[in-house]
Amino acid sequence: MTTTLIDKPAAPSRFSRFKPNLETLPTLAAVAIFIGMLIYGEIAYGRIMQFSTISNLLINNAYLIILAVGLTFVILTGGIDLSVGAVIAISSLVGVMLANAGWNPIVVIVLMILIGSTFGLASGVLIQYFNVQPFIATLAMMFLARGLAAILSTTPQRLEDDSPIRTLSTEWKVYDGPKINDLVTTPNVLIAAAVVIVAFFLLHRTRFGRTVYAIGGSEQSALLMGLPVVRTKLLIYVISGSLAGLAAVVYTSKLGIAQNITGVGWELDAIAAVIIGGTLLTGGAGFVLGSVIGALVLGLMNVLVTRDGGIPPEATTIITGGILLAFVLLQRVVVSRKRKT
Repeated sequence: MTTTLIDKPAAPSRFSRFKPNLETLPTLAAVAIFIGMLIYGEIAYGRIMQFSTISNLLINNAYLIILAVGLTFVILTGGIDLSVGAVIAISSLVGVMLANAGWNPIVVIVLMILIGSTFGLASGVLIQYFNVQPFIATLAMMFLARGLAAILSTTPQRLEDDSPIRTLSTEWKVYDGPKINDLVTTPNVLIAAAVVIVAFFLLHRTRFGRTVYAIGGSEQSALLMGLPVVRTKLLIYVISGSLAGLAAVVYTSKLGIAQNITGVGWELDAIAAVIIGGTLLTGGAGFVLGSVIGALVLGLMNVLVTRDGGIPPEATTIITGGILLAFVLLQRVVVSRKRKT
């Protein structure tokens, strides 16, 4: 009797999951661009790679990071949400008016988030139960939210300086560096960090997250596998709207002003951050941490343009468009390579 030996496949290395592949290529490119921008800024202008710059980058872009995280859930399923900028406008106006009227700040913050949740739920219902395209459904919500904000007030509303909501932007010194090179943070930055951590856990450690990726890969296949597609798609738009409401809290606490034109174009900035961070527009592949890098790339670009002084602010939009185009083309290459394999 002869015994046939069958070679067992080699056990995967503990580091194999960190090896670059097609899906991580756009995210790695975003990280490389961010590092390259830091190095260029340090060489060209100086005082870029220091604690104060990083602190300001996180503080000034905390709201954009939160928005980008919400859009990551949506784009991973192949959807889109154009309403988040207008949701910030209506949420911030309602929040400032109620806070100035003497409402409890905790109640005000919860209501601001719930306003976003309501718009997100409305978008999800239109998309899932009325078969409206995500672009049209969220565009309708954008016009509705922007119109309601204009009805509430056409003049800026200032949050009172002694409002407890303003404490969310209080700076805490983490490290006392030389001269003004201090590492500081704010409660808003910690809120953004908590959002990123929770989103990472949801997408990569739960059944809900696996369903999100499955829907992006093939919604029909996800349905055939018995996954809760309807509930998941509703929930991702609720998440996106809720995080837009939370971003309104963060932004309003920092600036202290709310107006009906707040947030114009911010949905495009958030979408750009998600795409630059490596999430495929077709869905099914992407990372929350990549979206954070994408938001920081946009924020650092604004810092470099400001430091240069000779570049007009309008050029920021052109540069953003160029970077976005490059990443869309890179995504096309990734998608075509995946189809071949």
